[in-house]
Amino acid sequence: MKIYTRKGDEGETGLLYGDKVSKNSVLPEAYGTVDEAQAILGLVRTECEKGSDLEDKIIHIERDLYVLMAELATDPSNHSKLVSGKSKVNEEMIQFLESLIDEITASFELPKEFVLPGQNRVAALLDISRTVVRRAERRAIACDIKDSLAVAYLNRLSDLLWVMARWQEGESITSKSV
Repeated sequence: MKIYTRKGDEGETGLLYGDKVSKNSVLPEAYGTVDEAQAILGLVRTECEKGSDLEDKIIHIERDLYVLMAELATDPSNHSKLVSGKSKVNEEMIQFLESLIDEITASFELPKEFVLPGQNRVAALLDISRTVVRRAERRAIACDIKDSLAVAYLNRLSDLLWVMARWQEGESITSKSV
């Protein structure tokens, strides 16, 4: 099997269910940015202790991001064909993120000031992934998909990644009051 197809050489890409769009249109911009966030989370995992709680949480998120990318890679006219939790974000996926936020924030005191990223490599990579997720959220908003939880999922994910970064910094958080 060849990896290259040459079908995208003219600047178009295929969506799920056969639709074609320009590679720089809002849907590929959105799912491409989610793909970028997922890749950075993979980099975070390389810095985690194998089998750690953080690694397990990130693996779960990475898998859920495939669901989100499937939804964003589908023309809204075909959204009725998507399957909740498999190719369309559902409420349970958002609740999972919220439960992680609650679990982690119960384990330490959140900073009350602006935080300077970069206390350690894992926290810094989590902050990078958070900023990419924020960009993905803006791209998903531009898609203007009705009856979608994609934006809510991305919003919650960016909150979780911020909390995870602070959690990984532990007592070494450097902050700046305004």
